[in-house]
Amino acid sequence: MSAAGKGTLSSTGNRAELLALLKQELGKNGSLSKTVLTSLADKTGLPLNEIYGVSTFYAYLPVAAAGKNIIRVCGCLPCDLKDAQGVIGSIKKELGIEPGQTTADARFSLEQVGCIGACDQAPAMMINDTVYGNLTPAKIAEILKSFK
Repeated sequence: MSAAGKGTLSSTGNRAELLALLKQELGKNGSLSKTVLTSLADKTGLPLNEIYGVSTFYAYLPVAAAGKNIIRVCGCLPCDLKDAQGVIGSIKKELGIEPGQTTADARFSLEQVGCIGACDQAPAMMINDTVYGNLTPAKIAEILKSFK
């Protein structure tokens, strides 16, 4: 709390905590809407544009409504060399969506991201917080069916 008791910290303290606050709001709300970001700006005293900039920098912080299960396909060089586009093609075949889209039943959203830190398992994807590596079309179909 600030000395005035309003519940805001110094802007330096808030910057250090911003990522944790964004993740906390994401857990509560499922996405970081303009309302959520505005509320964080009020709570922290940080400018809205700064909060928006941080939230859009990280691929795992969706600022739009997303499906219940978020699929992130790694597009880094090792995954790309081992057919990341084939992974997207398999997901498209199974779910009928492209990167940036959500299934009609809102069960899945698909994103292509820079790196998920699983280069040793290329090609790889994450569904929510779980990494799946050494993917093949058959393995992808099996993984997706386990979420239905």
